Amino acid sequence: MSPSPLRIGVLAVQGDVREHVHVLSSLGAEATGVRRPRELDEVDAIVIPGGESTTMDKLVRAFELYDPLRKRIADGMPAYGSCAGMIMLADRIADARPDQQTLGGLDMTVRRNAFGRQVDSFEEDLHMPEVVGADGDPVRAVFIRAPWVEQVGEGVQVLATVESGPAAGHIVAVRQGNLLATSFHPEVTGDHRVHDYFVQMVRAARA
Repeated sequence: MSPSPLRIGVLAVQGDVREHVHVLSSLGAEATGVRRPRELDEVDAIVIPGGESTTMDKLVRAFELYDPLRKRIADGMPAYGSCAGMIMLADRIADARPDQQTLGGLDMTVRRNAFGRQVDSFEEDLHMPEVVGADGDPVRAVFIRAPWVEQVGEGVQVLATVESGPAAGHIVAVRQGNLLATSFHPEVTGDHRVHDYFVQMVRAARA
């Protein structure tokens, strides 16, 4: 008897929901949007897409998902956050608005819009051997009003840093246990290796 497919939800309150669902589905997962607590109960893992982190924080509360998400993440549910999703998974925000909170889980400090405004969006190749293998080609990363990581705790594994330009050295991809986060948007490039890495994380967690 074949195992049941992985059920991976994509938080569907804002951002590139459709794109994440498409990529995850192409990798064999049963992917669906999540915007209600009962839908969260039905998935093995969650993807938190890009968007605007302060708005996302408010919408998560409006849909009564804040406490259920925090609990599932604290209990070990795998989660992947891209761009604003990275901010939502961070324990600390360097420039948070007074009323802004996060779901937490990743022992790190992030800075919102660290690379600048929308017009400062850019692309760069990143070497991510943990994700693509020692001999894998670089990952093409698209940064759109992206955060970066300013500080990580001892348990956080750095997966990628910016390699050129004035932002060289800043951390843009991390993992801690069942949590994964990137500053960039792999769902828009056609390169599915970051999502595949997360799918493997989910499979290992469920096993």
